[in-house]
Amino acid sequence: MARSPRSLVLPQRRILLAWLVAPLAVAGLAGCGFRLRGVPEFAFRSLYLNAPPASPLARELRRTLQASGGTLQVLTEPVQMARAEAVFDLLSEQQERSVVGLTASGQVRELQLRLRIKFKLRTPAGAELIGETELLQQRDISYSETIALAKEAEEALLHRNMQTDLVQQLLRRLAAVRTP
Repeated sequence: MARSPRSLVLPQRRILLAWLVAPLAVAGLAGCGFRLRGVPEFAFRSLYLNAPPASPLARELRRTLQASGGTLQVLTEPVQMARAEAVFDLLSEQQERSVVGLTASGQVRELQLRLRIKFKLRTPAGAELIGETELLQQRDISYSETIALAKEAEEALLHRNMQTDLVQQLLRRLAAVRTP
């Protein structure tokens, strides 16, 4: 069965139309100020992380800052604190778990997981760049006693997810700081 000349022209018109519309869409995005986030730029060249060595959040923050691709030097040894332009103090880190739903027989049906941190950013001389701030992440999770092991693994995954979200929030807050 032979195709009519008209049926051959329609796909070509669609392709031509797509080639004309695509640059207009890109120009529209560029015109509205849209751009990818890119590498964070910090107002300080060196940062001392004052956090407990066993803190998983502090370890992830250190790794993320070092891998951010900028020129920021992350210091963790106490003797290096005097060299730092800024000091990040992790004041507290709490993982919380609370029951928010029960079945008719009194068994746990739903839990709420929370990760709460308090921090501040200051200069080595003590001038505050970011005052004491509390960040909170929370997730709800259903619970069943019959699949407790799977729910435990899901809980651990949600805690890591909340930790990653908090580290990203910290990164944005640190990049927004302007030193006097």
